[in-house]
Amino acid sequence: MLLFTVLLLALVCPASTQAQNPQPSPTPLTAPPPLKVIPKEERQQLDDAKDLKQRLRLSIDFADAHLTRAEQLTMQTEYEVASNEVGTYHAIIEDALENLSSLKQDSNKTRDLYKRLELALRADGPRLTSMRRVTPLEFAVWIKKVEDFARAGRTEALNSFYGHTVVREKTAPEKPEDKPKESPTPQSPKSNQP
Repeated sequence: MLLFTVLLLALVCPASTQAQNPQPSPTPLTAPPPLKVIPKEERQQLDDAKDLKQRLRLSIDFADAHLTRAEQLTMQTEYEVASNEVGTYHAIIEDALENLSSLKQDSNKTRDLYKRLELALRADGPRLTSMRRVTPLEFAVWIKKVEDFARAGRTEALNSFYGHTVVREKTAPEKPEDKPKESPTPQSPKSNQP
């Protein structure tokens, strides 16, 4: 009987110890970040563009094609390949923003190019959001970063329309002696009577 009690205690004690100190569940690891690389043939076409307008148009077309491909791959649950397409999208938009930032900012042509890019990024925002929502967390983290980057790119494009002349300089408050003196109001003769 003593042997039975000892065996019973041996089985119960380790089980109760494990119940009190459960093993923490491992945190899900994120997938590696997608490579921000522009394919060689697309880079060649961008470099061969004869003017900045054509280069930006090609950039927007390439970025749109990669984002469309990423959406299709996401629907097919091929998240790793879709992540690579999102990385290529990111690289193309980053390249376009770098080219635009090197231009003269007070030019109407530059503002037109920024506006074209801003319109494209505005349309891409909801697409990235919907793709992120159906993607597993380990890949969705990187889509969120690209989504934030696109939002920041839109902000940069919109800021090109508002130069330093929009914000007015603060002027010193008016001095009291600068204000015109108020003229006394004439009193009616009836008010002078006691």
